[in-house]
Amino acid sequence: MITALERRGVAHDLIDDREIVFNLTPQYDGHPEKQHGVKFVRPEKFLQYDVALDRAMEFTRGLYALQILNSWGVRTVNRASVVAVCGDKLLTTAALSQHNVPSPRTEIAFTPEAALEAIENMGYPVVIKPIIGSWGRLVAKINDREAAEALLEHKAVLGHFLHEIFYLQEFIAKPGRDIRLIMMGDEIVSAIYRSSAHWVTNTARGATAQPCPLDAALETIARNAARAVGGGFLAIDVIEDPQRGYLVNEINPTPEFRGSETATGADIP
Repeated sequence: MITALERRGVAHDLIDDREIVFNLTPQYDGHPEKQHGVKFVRPEKFLQYDVALDRAMEFTRGLYALQILNSWGVRTVNRASVVAVCGDKLLTTAALSQHNVPSPRTEIAFTPEAALEAIENMGYPVVIKPIIGSWGRLVAKINDREAAEALLEHKAVLGHFLHEIFYLQEFIAKPGRDIRLIMMGDEIVSAIYRSSAHWVTNTARGATAQPCPLDAALETIARNAARAVGGGFLAIDVIEDPQRGYLVNEINPTPEFRGSETATGADIP
């Protein structure tokens, strides 16, 4: 993205969120502008920009930075409200359901006991995911009750409150691939198949990318999914189900796109 900005002659600043302190109460001044390599920033620092583009690698840091900037009236891509929904699988699924966008069967439980009942009712195998996470990390396929009991116990004692929210999803026997679409507003910038012998078809886990042809149904579900969460610069992950057709699985609010560019030749930045 930096190279693309430079190539187009767009004036820009690169701001490292590890090196700044946001002054949320600027009426209380007293900090120097910079001290020991840390920059103390007030609203006027960011109000000089036409837009701030979030590329934070850490979800919560990016989300709260966007919340601050939006509260100051700074235009951001994406808006904090969009990132808050898309960065949380529970909120994403709820938004898709509210707007009648097809997605896999999903159930939420708040105790291991309730989660086990939900899994048994759903039928094995079942997929369990952390509500916040990326790159396919901590996603597991549960094949039987013994595995379910062990995994639920492990999550319950991990200590973090997010592990006490059990996000359970039906397992869909994909055709060895899923589809990732990069969206900017209503425009589909690129579409790829992510193929793997493993059931987790994520390029971070070794999946390979090939161009995916668009059809009317795929375009429609991608646009409806983007609108359901508020729109912006998004990656829409879609599963092909033999009976139901396209299902939206997840939406990424800070998409990585090297694989999409390489496979399709699209100039995404």
